Amino acid sequence: MVSTESLRKDAATVEVMAPVGSYESLQAAVQAGAGAVYFGVGALNMRSRSAANFTLDDLSRIADTAHRHGIRTYLTVNTIIYDHELNEMRTLVQAAKAAGITAIIASDLAVIAYARSIGVEVHISTQCNVSNIEALRFFAQYADVVVTARELSLRQVAEITAAIREQDIRGPKGELVQVEIFAHGALCMSVSGKCYLSLDHYNHSANRGACLQLCRREYLVKDLESDTELVVSDKYIMSPKDLCTIGILDKIVSAGVRVLKIEGRGRSADYVKVVTECYKEALQAIAEGTYTPERIAAWTERLRTVFNRGFWEGYYLGRTMGEWSGRYGSQATENKVYLGRVTNYYHRPQVAEMRIETAEALAEGDRFMVIGQTTGVYSDTVTGLRLDDGPVAQVRQGDLFSLRTSEPLHRGDKVYRVDTVTDEF
Repeated sequence: MVSTESLRKDAATVEVMAPVGSYESLQAAVQAGAGAVYFGVGALNMRSRSAANFTLDDLSRIADTAHRHGIRTYLTVNTIIYDHELNEMRTLVQAAKAAGITAIIASDLAVIAYARSIGVEVHISTQCNVSNIEALRFFAQYADVVVTARELSLRQVAEITAAIREQDIRGPKGELVQVEIFAHGALCMSVSGKCYLSLDHYNHSANRGACLQLCRREYLVKDLESDTELVVSDKYIMSPKDLCTIGILDKIVSAGVRVLKIEGRGRSADYVKVVTECYKEALQAIAEGTYTPERIAAWTERLRTVFNRGFWEGYYLGRTMGEWSGRYGSQATENKVYLGRVTNYYHRPQVAEMRIETAEALAEGDRFMVIGQTTGVYSDTVTGLRLDDGPVAQVRQGDLFSLRTSEPLHRGDKVYRVDTVTDEF
């Protein structure tokens, strides 16, 4: 049993790792206080199709931005690698080292061995399906951080972290190996992400970052004798709800986990900001002794405002069956509606000039959001709406208008109206 004092102390050391699929998301992670960010470059990562991946030329900018804010950087090189890609892989790992990237996340032994041979820190991906202390001991010769299999319970994770301490299992840096787990975001129906459904149907391998997410779709059941077809209703039986551990975060800290990974490199910057903020605040609350049911409920409602397929706590509490999404796509309680872009910003009066490009409107009192590479994510309520002729109650397509903001915005930033989703399902 972990003492209250130890729990508070441990919570203060847990790293929140945010997903970054764009410079907007990188800035959002900075704003939210992430301890680390992870991202992909090119095709050798598990989100090569679903995220807007960076290029080799982006590595230095990412590293400089993150390091300037005290944030660690992790490059995902976590697909399986074929012989013809070995040179590409080596070039990528070399570039990561030259740019000052903190570590790479990998599963293929060719990547792991090469990274270690040139002195690049390695973190073991969930694709390695580390489920016991002996597997972890093997990877400890290469890696300082290991992601345990997603299917483990917290009891099993705690047994592994206890064994690390008792057996003094250390990584290449000479420090005790740290355990990382997924804390929030999309879950795959397969064992630690090793799925072949997309490969079997369309020759796009999930293990090569090219999953087409067939599991998220609606299916028919067909009687082969009568040709009767039935829609599998109410549940998308291969599409799990999203993982959400905000309500069991104290148990996760008690289990000895030291890195919390937020899934979502293919999701928007506001998702990155909201989710990272919530988990940072929850860890701080544990450290301060203010982690209460009321605060957990408030964080959960905030998490529901951004993309999600419904929530469950995964297998961490010993569940043997998953919970399935009740419908296709996001169940977020808020929706962003694209309006246009920021055309100018006036610092002294703190006024932004914007133009509406779409067939939408924005009114005084509406909630709006601005997303940009330098701005990150800015959210506010419309006040001081003006056209050239003076104050107005509403603006529409084609209007060049201004409004007051409490923070600087930048030309080219995208502007959205934020609506509450009222549909009932």
